[in-house]
Amino acid sequence: SHPSFPSTNGRDRLGLPHRASTTTPPAASSIAHHLCSKPLFRPPLLSISSAWPPRPKADATAVPEAASAARTLAAALRSHTPGVRTICFRRRERRELIKDGGDAAAKTVRIGESAAGAEGMVAGEEVGGGSSRGNGVAEIDEGLHSRQLAVYGRETMRRLFASNVLVSGLNGLGAEIAKNLALAGLQSVTLHDEGNVEMWDLSGNFFLTEDDIGKNRAVACVAKLQELNNSVLISALTDELTIGHLSKFQVVVFTDISLDKALEFDDYCRSHKPPISFIKTEVRGLFGSVFCDFGPEFTVLDVDDHPPHTGIIASISNDNPALVTCIDDERLVFDDGDLVVFSEVQGMTELNDGKPRMIIRARPFSLSIQVDTSNFGIYTKGGIVTQVKQPKILHFKSLRDSIREPGDFPLSDCSKFRRPPLLHFAFLALDKFRKEFGRFPGVGCGQDAQRFMEFTASINEAATDYKIDDELDEKLLWLFASGSRAVLNPMAAMFGGIVGQEVVKACSGKFHPLFQFFYFDSVESLPSYQLDPKDLKPLNSRYDAQISVFGSKLQKKLRDANVFIVGSGALGCEFLKNLALMGVSCSRKGKLTITDDDVIEKSNLSCQFLFRDRNIGQSKSTVAAAAASGINSCLHIVALQNRACPDTEHVFHDAFWEGLDVAINALDNLDSRMYMDMRCLYFQKPLLESGTLGTQFNTQMVIPHLTENYGASPDPPEKQAPMCTIHSFPHNIDHCLTWARSEFEGMLEKIPTEVNSFLSNPTQYAAAMRKAGDAQARELIERVHECLEKERCERFEDCITWARLKFEDYFSNRVKQLTFTFPEDAATSTGTPFWSAPKRFPHPLKFSAADSSHIHFIMVASILRAHSFGISIPDWAKNTNNLVDIVNKVAVPEFKPKGGVKIETDEKANSISVASVDDIATIEDLLTKLEACAEKLPPGFQMKSIHVEKDDDTNFHMDLIAGLANMRARNYGIQEVDKLKAKFIAGRIIPAIATSTAMATGLVCLELYKVLAGGRPTEDYRNTFGNLALPFLTISEPFRPTVIKHRNMGWTVWNRWSIKGNITVAELLKWLSDKGLNAYSVSCGNALLYNTMFPRHKDRLSRKIVDVAKEVAKVDVPEYRKHVDVVVACEDGNGNDIDIPLISIYFR
Repeated sequence: SHPSFPSTNGRDRLGLPHRASTTTPPAASSIAHHLCSKPLFRPPLLSISSAWPPRPKADATAVPEAASAARTLAAALRSHTPGVRTICFRRRERRELIKDGGDAAAKTVRIGESAAGAEGMVAGEEVGGGSSRGNGVAEIDEGLHSRQLAVYGRETMRRLFASNVLVSGLNGLGAEIAKNLALAGLQSVTLHDEGNVEMWDLSGNFFLTEDDIGKNRAVACVAKLQELNNSVLISALTDELTIGHLSKFQVVVFTDISLDKALEFDDYCRSHKPPISFIKTEVRGLFGSVFCDFGPEFTVLDVDDHPPHTGIIASISNDNPALVTCIDDERLVFDDGDLVVFSEVQGMTELNDGKPRMIIRARPFSLSIQVDTSNFGIYTKGGIVTQVKQPKILHFKSLRDSIREPGDFPLSDCSKFRRPPLLHFAFLALDKFRKEFGRFPGVGCGQDAQRFMEFTASINEAATDYKIDDELDEKLLWLFASGSRAVLNPMAAMFGGIVGQEVVKACSGKFHPLFQFFYFDSVESLPSYQLDPKDLKPLNSRYDAQISVFGSKLQKKLRDANVFIVGSGALGCEFLKNLALMGVSCSRKGKLTITDDDVIEKSNLSCQFLFRDRNIGQSKSTVAAAAASGINSCLHIVALQNRACPDTEHVFHDAFWEGLDVAINALDNLDSRMYMDMRCLYFQKPLLESGTLGTQFNTQMVIPHLTENYGASPDPPEKQAPMCTIHSFPHNIDHCLTWARSEFEGMLEKIPTEVNSFLSNPTQYAAAMRKAGDAQARELIERVHECLEKERCERFEDCITWARLKFEDYFSNRVKQLTFTFPEDAATSTGTPFWSAPKRFPHPLKFSAADSSHIHFIMVASILRAHSFGISIPDWAKNTNNLVDIVNKVAVPEFKPKGGVKIETDEKANSISVASVDDIATIEDLLTKLEACAEKLPPGFQMKSIHVEKDDDTNFHMDLIAGLANMRARNYGIQEVDKLKAKFIAGRIIPAIATSTAMATGLVCLELYKVLAGGRPTEDYRNTFGNLALPFLTISEPFRPTVIKHRNMGWTVWNRWSIKGNITVAELLKWLSDKGLNAYSVSCGNALLYNTMFPRHKDRLSRKIVDVAKEVAKVDVPEYRKHVDVVVACEDGNGNDIDIPLISIYFR
């Protein structure tokens, strides 16, 4: 279906038979040969699908035949027509990958985006690199990749789309890496593996099932990996890998390769022009390693995940060096040696030349620059200083040299200071063992472990760097050897995240690569009891790899576990996959409950890998549960669609919580996290917490009585701009976007809701407004009246008029009023200029029909206004000429500024003040007018309230918000943004990528082993924080909970006191008095049941606590609950307040 012959006439021009079918090999061959023989129509790249004849469900023999046909055709075309480049793939339904196949490889510059061309590719036998997309890269689907775009940006995404990557070794680690790369959106991912699927593989590779046993591992993974992203070309390579294959890729990743082969391939990759990035990674039981070599010279375009830092200038000295002082509302984050540029400086305009200047001394609110400003103009006002992010050149050493001289090892866990060198030698020893014996050390085999330790010792003795002088840790080495064949899912997920991100860096130059080795272990995940070698023996089950490390006893605990996962988004999908592979809740006794009240959206598909296009609109938890069951059919899972909150405690009731072994958070908001923390505290259940933000991630273990709870160390509140800044004095685009969203919600959501509230029940609405009787109520009624009277729309032309007058009001009249009230030369009460930094003096906009941004604003505003009033949109609504004709006829009243208008300038004010008026009288007058308006409306009239939906690019919501923000930015001389950036900020999009999510969940699941095994002290648990962009990982022990002591007792936030019996208030006070605690107040919920300060409360002393709670606190104890909780305030014997645990009265 090439565009060269869209019709019969096209076939005539090409000399093709009219009835030729493109679905059969002969016709396709004929079309291709004719196409390539016509210079006018010859494509730069011809894609050939090998999915014909149709693939049988049970018999895949047609696939090699189809691939062979495609191969033959590709070879014939290249020989018949030199210069034609071909690419073959197996998918029948496939998007066009390449618009311009040009010779990009010949023009490549060696930064992250280098690309190597490929003359041909054969699925399953040759390599699937394909050619570079060059400048003709397909358009980015911003709806699909919005969360990833928020991390990488368009340019990085384009580089990824032009990259071809080889992943060799489809064990669990290879599958995780391939999954993350497919979700990232490369041009192609080629899977290489010469081995066949074994039962052992099912512990780590989630693409494989028992039906795949005996098939080639790479081939078995292709179809399921392709489902993750149809725009990435997925192919398999099953032959022995040679140097000749590598030239077709920009990055090659090896997960199970001998050291000799790795040295050979790395040497070739370094010598290739341009160099091919080489990554070697392994997961061996609870031990893992990564090595990166991106060539002799690699350019990092952006070393971290931060946008350029900026500062608003308050003064600049005429000096050498010059001192630049910035306003003190926010600390600067510049460093010595940073380069900065200046803009908008008034007076000392010489600095506005765009030349980078170096900071020689950075301070919290000032910086000194290496420039002599003695003869420059005198600074008067204004100015912004902006960091210039510089590329960084890295010189990687070869694998051969790095083994001898590994350099500094990144240290993530300070409790394992000497561990990385030992692991360096251990991985070399394992390669030596496999080379000599042709196998891994036996599980639990002491003889093999001893031989392995001897190899490690000999390598250590021969080492020059990092030689270990002390005795080697034999226990650690025994564990390494015994479990070395196993690829555990949590380790694979963690290292899949690390390596996936390193591939992105290699392809794009975005973020700082790992330089060059990284080693990690989690031996503290092992059970605290001594492992019996007999317990480690395989059982011919899908969990054998895991059993070889942890033993069958722990495997049974995993299978019998009762687990609660809250959230089924990116984290939830990863957790479900991990738990299914680990065998958690996979017995009749076990149970995994997952809940999420959200539905699947298109933007979820790029990082929530259990979902597909066909699932859009369906329940997240239901679809994810079904997908997890597909990974492991034994998984005993229940999917719910309830939000975990106080309103659903009848669903997640006491019996539900009491039966849990552990809860796992997979949430994206603080309120839900705090609620889950409270419930886990109450029922004393472990809570495994994690979160991601772009390339950053963190994990926190909340273990009953051993660690502090999640809420014990709250994050500082996000800094918010003052209301007066948002409404009148914005100085950055964030302020403009915040204002724009607020105006959108006011015009199209809040006011229509108020109108409907009034029309539904005018009497009740009027009573509520009279009762409020304040300025806020008056303003609300004014806007409702204005909407139904002055601004009511009946035809689409009325909506255009409304939009044009709104433009004038927002971007001209309001600015004129502001600058009338505060002229440019206005001064404060202290005599300083009013319009001093960070305030920016605004200028009104003059509407111009010739300005496309003005007309676009009118169009989207009028369309949304029409939706709000239920007015049909005419066909010509999006026609610019029609809009201009109508807009030019709108009568715009002349605006005259008013005196005495109060505009809020106090940054501490929470809302904009208004002039003092008789609000009650005004409200009465407006209500009377509203009643008159209602009589003029059609029967049953209702407005449509429009809630901001950021992910639908066809609904014009973000168009209007971006238009509002950019027009306002233009008023104040602030840099404007495109709709995508507006969506990120105003849409409050949380940046998300698959790599950080995978790493966070892998780390959490390593902790899950400890939780379910039990018996571990606090120091064996680990909290983590990391940033894959830097890269950086820090691991620490959790904090212990604070202990409150009284007499011979002690308690923490985890304790809850229980009293059995339907006791009275007096009996409760007596119970506490016996412990030396003098209770003076008893409360239930928000109600006070008893307090010694109130004489009338003495009558309650003889009453049952439950009865008082029902009467005073209106407590309705459901049948499933056997107790009521009270909070008691106490003093000790010295009159000091003392916090005691919550008390539960079990009255049933």
